[in-house]
This record gives sequence, C-alpha cells and structure tokens, in this order.
Amino acid sequence: MIGHYNAQDAESYVALMTEDACEAGYRGDVVRDGRQGIVSGLTAMFAEFPENRVEILYGAEFDNYAVLHERVFRSSTAEPFEVMAVYSFEGDKCSRVEFVR
Repeated sequence: MIGHYNAQDAESYVALMTEDACEAGYRGDVVRDGRQGIVSGLTAMFAEFPENRVEILYGAEFDNYAVLHERVFRSSTAEPFEVMAVYSFEGDKCSRVEFVR
C-alpha cells in the first residue's frame, strides 16, 4: 500500500481496500469514505502536494491490525511531520486507516 501511496497511485492504493473502507482521525471523524471517497481525497492531495511521500519509521502487526509510525513529506521545502497510522484489515483488504497526529 505504501508503495502505491508514494507513487501517488490512488487507484492501486484503494484496490487493496474493502469497498466501504475509510480513512479517519484516530477515534474521530471519517475524512475519506469508501473507495471513491479515498480516491477523490488522495487525488486532490497529490495535486496540491506533488512531492508528497511517506517514510516508515517503525511498523508492528497484531492480529488484523498494522501500526505504522510514519514521517510525511509534503514537499522538499516543507518541514516533515509524523503520524501513527492504524490500519485495520478484513482478510487481505484494508478496511480502515486511522491517523494519530
């Protein structure tokens, strides 16, 4: 998934997600809902930040979850920021991503 994200390939990224997947703040509001909502949101973000990419600092898996400590780069001139991303899975598809920032 991260490879598709870093390639700014929203369609391939969401192909690894369930139809009703979402991205949200941790224990908070959904910011991108469903595959089409995620594609639309990522496409807009990639247009605004064409150098956007993420670097994985640490990762752990437990049961149906993956937790990644990520450093996000918006551009070569912007200060990067860090997030914890909690990926929930249903089988081999991601159903929800929650970001702690």
